[in-house]
Amino acid sequence: MGQQITFEEDGVSGQGYLSLPESGSGPAVIVIQEWWGLVGHITDVVDRFAAAGFVAYAPDLYHGQAAAEPDTAKKLAMELKLDLAGKELTSAAAHLLTLPETSTAHVGVVGFCMGGSLAIWSGTLSEKISTAVAFYPGSSWERHAPQWQNYTGKSAIIHCAEGDGTSAAPGIQEALHEITSAGGRVLAHDYPGTSHAFFNDDRPEVYS
Repeated sequence: MGQQITFEEDGVSGQGYLSLPESGSGPAVIVIQEWWGLVGHITDVVDRFAAAGFVAYAPDLYHGQAAAEPDTAKKLAMELKLDLAGKELTSAAAHLLTLPETSTAHVGVVGFCMGGSLAIWSGTLSEKISTAVAFYPGSSWERHAPQWQNYTGKSAIIHCAEGDGTSAAPGIQEALHEITSAGGRVLAHDYPGTSHAFFNDDRPEVYS
């Protein structure tokens, strides 16, 4: 089981949920929340990464707020200040690399839904982030305005739901094209018969 932590790195305050591997050390991964917030499903995913040998951390991008129904989740997601969220993600990467338990020189990021878009975007924000994995990210990058050229030498994987339009969706196609053009490596996986949020086992209506 992990614990809630606070820290300051590169002049940015961070708060979130950290879980460490029983082995005492491992590669570092940042887990980015869905639009619901830092809820039980996300802390469970963090603990599962730690059980698999990772130093795992989920930043609380809503700073203590969380949603139980879609209208509130949508409101919180729209109110998220992307510039601040980006700083919190990069400071989290820097902080994880200062921990004695971290065994790698770079950090991986995995995110879901809103967090999937943030995960892909984070690969453009910091040299410390080398790998990004996104589950069913959003379909538009206009709000993020990614500097795709920063993916040179980096890797990404995008997991796509059929209900979102699969990897043929315009936003996914843009990410695949831009990351490849930048000299990065990227794969997309389609999951037939799935709906958005199919990884979330707290939502039986979509979990697959």
